[in-house]
Amino acid sequence: MQIVLILHSLFRWAVLLFGFWTLLNAITGFFGKRTYSASDNRSNLLFMISCDIQLLIGLILYFTNGWFDRLKDLGNNMKDPHNRFFTMEHMSLLLVAWVMVHIGRAAVKRADTDAAKHKKMLIFFGIALLLILVSIPWPFRQVIERPYFRWFN
Repeated sequence: MQIVLILHSLFRWAVLLFGFWTLLNAITGFFGKRTYSASDNRSNLLFMISCDIQLLIGLILYFTNGWFDRLKDLGNNMKDPHNRFFTMEHMSLLLVAWVMVHIGRAAVKRADTDAAKHKKMLIFFGIALLLILVSIPWPFRQVIERPYFRWFN
């Protein structure tokens, strides 16, 4: 399981890279009134794929590392900020972000104008990226902190 945890920790950087690339494309496309390009499509596709892979790795960790089992004693786990974050908040917010990415991708594909595509990219992927950033246990977040890079011990 240590390898899966390391992959989950490292793969967040791919999610963030593709998320910021997508958001940058959305901002420059919307405010620059440029056409929706292959780069725009590629960035949000890679963002979606990286989120899918990260979700699969996260689900493996959630169900094999005992976090799911802690739902049996939900009352006590909600009192502990560390357990509450990893049992409920991390998983819930990231699932909402994952849904936003998928809805956003579909909405962008269905939009009929370049301006509408960029606007939908900005809204859906911007909200998703914000939720992702809030849901990561950064090293500066006391109680739930994790290192920037988790390596083999």
